[in-house]
Amino acid sequence: MGDWASAAAALRAGTEVLTLAGQPSPQADARILLAHAMGLTLAELFTAPSPDVAQTAAYTTALHQRADGIPLQHITGEAWFRTVRVEVGPGVFLPRPETEVMTGLAIERVRALQEEGREPLVVELCAGSGAISLAVAVEAPGCRQVAVELSGEAYAYAARNLAGTGVDLIQGDMADALPGLTGQVDVVICNPPYVPLDAYLGVTEEVRKHEPPLALFSGADGLDALRVLSVTGARLLRPGGWLCAEHAEVQAESAPAVFVDQGSWAAVRDHEDLTGRPRFLTATRR
Repeated sequence: MGDWASAAAALRAGTEVLTLAGQPSPQADARILLAHAMGLTLAELFTAPSPDVAQTAAYTTALHQRADGIPLQHITGEAWFRTVRVEVGPGVFLPRPETEVMTGLAIERVRALQEEGREPLVVELCAGSGAISLAVAVEAPGCRQVAVELSGEAYAYAARNLAGTGVDLIQGDMADALPGLTGQVDVVICNPPYVPLDAYLGVTEEVRKHEPPLALFSGADGLDALRVLSVTGARLLRPGGWLCAEHAEVQAESAPAVFVDQGSWAAVRDHEDLTGRPRFLTATRR
């Protein structure tokens, strides 16, 4: 790696490095890393001059990190989720595109309540980086919001991402979270851990090495957190309140069954993500 005559040449060289390293999206990753190193947007790269010495050094370091399997978002320190940018890094679960559909449906629900003249109370459990709560705050402003996260490392990221939004961030376990809001909440949103422990080796090495196990694994069948959520959600929501929760693709039947069996829920339905795979459920408090 060295001096390049143009940003395009730097991008081609970076793509080659990541291709040889076996990264699945070498050109897209190289483009993001070059833009990050040069302090530009992706669109600005098309007309960018060649990177200077400092930018070249930063880009080269980033390429080597990505080639070694460091998550792209850990290198750039940021992730985009729907319309918002969040700060991320080691110790916090990285927001995924497949969660955006669930969040969009929740935002539609919040907006519908606002159109009725209400000020909805929205609670996110297992908040992680706070990406979902931030998206709700930006896309459906004016509701009351509370977010709960157990991990101290993830809580620190969420605190920075939600600063100034009015979202009340609480560090704690969702099992006994927010006793003062019992029966008052309108919408509960949750992206819980749901990977079965016996599926550990099926998780990609990059995820196993760099993402927090607390945010990934949930008992032998992957449903332990969803079982807790079915009880906590029923406690928090008012009658007629609405819940949405993400699950694994293979849990299209078992995840909704948790809520049906719990006994407090009606209209339990499963939904697909952007790729057409089963991804999340919705349910209404009886």
